[in-house]
Amino acid sequence: MKYIFWDFNGTILDDARLCFDILNEMLIEEERPTVTFEEYLMIFTFPVEAYYAKVYDLKKTPFKVLAHRFIDSYQPRSLKLSLHENAVDTIKHFEKMGYINILLSASEEKNLEEQLKHFEIRHLFQYVLGTSNVYAKSKVQVGKDFIEKMNIDTKNAVMVGDTLHDAEVAKELGMDIILFTKGHQHKERLQNYKNIDSFQDLIGKI
Repeated sequence: MKYIFWDFNGTILDDARLCFDILNEMLIEEERPTVTFEEYLMIFTFPVEAYYAKVYDLKKTPFKVLAHRFIDSYQPRSLKLSLHENAVDTIKHFEKMGYINILLSASEEKNLEEQLKHFEIRHLFQYVLGTSNVYAKSKVQVGKDFIEKMNIDTKNAVMVGDTLHDAEVAKELGMDIILFTKGHQHKERLQNYKNIDSFQDLIGKI
């Protein structure tokens, strides 16, 4: 069997601008300097707490408070967004080629399932792997547990994501990575890895 592990936020769902908007709204609430979109793409990282530490005073407002505030604003607004162009057709293409499509996200599972149902794409994935809370910790352990449970040979797997963290996850899981440059990190940061500017570019790279 052949497998593709897909990231969701920023990779399939076009949500970088929304996350940027909410970041600035929260920075204004905290009376902190705002950032430009280019700056956001250069500072966004995982774990999210490390990214928050770059722009917030976590001694004044704890990360957990900020994380819940973000999700409360993000989740309903995310349902008004769009999926990246050609994402659905590309996933369907690989399904027809016999690949098992798996969604691996740092998002909390209930929120993730709500988004997939809303965008009517849940059926595209044989498995959906999320996390148990809203703190967007690493998805490495979630992936490792699944791979062990399913006895997957990761030589037959590839991951598609949009951040350096996705590259780190893929390395930890023992699979190749292809990074999409229209997500949450600036293209300049992704140059050391295989990358694509559109989903159509993915066909032929896997």
